[in-house]
Amino acid sequence: MAQYELLLPKMGESVAEATVIKWVKQIGDSIDLDDTILEIATDKVDSEVPSPVAGKLVKQLFKEDEVAQVGDVIAIIETEGGSTVIEEKLAVSASVVEEKPEPIPGLAQLPEEKQIVQADFSSSERFYSPLVKSIASQEKISLNELDSIKGSGADGRLNKDDLLNYISSKNGGQPVGAQAALNVPPQQVVETKIPVAPVPNSNKTSTTSVSGGDEIIEMDRMRKLIADHMVMSKSTSPHVTSFVEADVTNMVLWRNKVKNSFEKRENEKITFTPIFVEAVAKAIKDFPMINVSVNGTQIIKKNNINIGMAAALPSGNLIVPVIRNADQLNLVGLTKAVNDLASRARISKLKPDETQGGTFTLTNVGSFGNVMGTPIINQPQVAILAVGAIKKKPAVLETEHGDVIAIRHMMFLSLSYDHRVVDGSLGGMFVRRVADYLENWDFNREI
Repeated sequence: MAQYELLLPKMGESVAEATVIKWVKQIGDSIDLDDTILEIATDKVDSEVPSPVAGKLVKQLFKEDEVAQVGDVIAIIETEGGSTVIEEKLAVSASVVEEKPEPIPGLAQLPEEKQIVQADFSSSERFYSPLVKSIASQEKISLNELDSIKGSGADGRLNKDDLLNYISSKNGGQPVGAQAALNVPPQQVVETKIPVAPVPNSNKTSTTSVSGGDEIIEMDRMRKLIADHMVMSKSTSPHVTSFVEADVTNMVLWRNKVKNSFEKRENEKITFTPIFVEAVAKAIKDFPMINVSVNGTQIIKKNNINIGMAAALPSGNLIVPVIRNADQLNLVGLTKAVNDLASRARISKLKPDETQGGTFTLTNVGSFGNVMGTPIINQPQVAILAVGAIKKKPAVLETEHGDVIAIRHMMFLSLSYDHRVVDGSLGGMFVRRVADYLENWDFNREI
């Protein structure tokens, strides 16, 4: 019998550890290929770790609620075979040298002195299994070309079938010898799939009846994290909130004008959120000291503008996926990023790395019909902007013929900021600048 060492997989560039929250398989349980062995948690994203081999679980190396580092051996699985099988390190360290891939039956082999040197896969943020790497190397698929191939696996992962289909279409539909790789035993090459756990069903939360009427409901893990984070933020930062009312009539009329043609052209709905994100990113470039964090007596000025957008989950909890380098995306790119993150957040398909590294947060309280709010800062950031509901109101307009009263689309913006490093002047000017970008929206803008 052989023993397989299951490693905690890599879950993103900024994710170094995870907490074991539940062992689905117990010692002595039989395991089939892709069976979920345990559930792990990183920040507020839960994931399942499946088994890349079939066998029997013989050892659990971490208890529930213990923290494991990426690359740690978390379980031992006994498999059929004559030697110990160790899972690939999943690019845990850039210093790990890629081993020479085993020849794949049916695939054309080059003479020894002309064997293709495998690409440095550690330079890619995308995970590739050993089998995919072997096929790519022998079929002369570059890393850039590999990164461009759309995957059908979990979280868009590229599996062997995707690569073989790509190679076949590239060769004019002719089958490739690598089709024989479909029969490679799991102990030779392992393709790891890490699906994300579904959103916890709040109806399953244990409740206790008190005095025949009241109920005591135990917080789920995510709600506990949110509660701790909010209390910590209020105790860390002296919160101040500034408010601005903005006339966004041109913005609303422009969106109404372009939304149907945009959806037909891009197959995406354009909401107000990407417009708000664009305005915030522009204002941050004007006032970069909003895009900072605090470490003791040090102010850390962030180079990248990574905007988190608070999203409510069906379970009632909250999560904040991050749009990285938002200032470098045009409105089409922002729309696609917002829609993608929001849709995957609702079905608990976000990657752990996609909730990390935010430098500023936007929350839309208007989606619940609220006109304004006083949001709590998402530490270690120093500011968070809430946008309220857009309401039609009578407003005074100044014209060349005098003041008139007209029906306008109005909304409130409220900025909470850390008064340790952001004074009222900076906070007030920043939220006013965001409002200016929205009020001065070009009704004739092309997209």
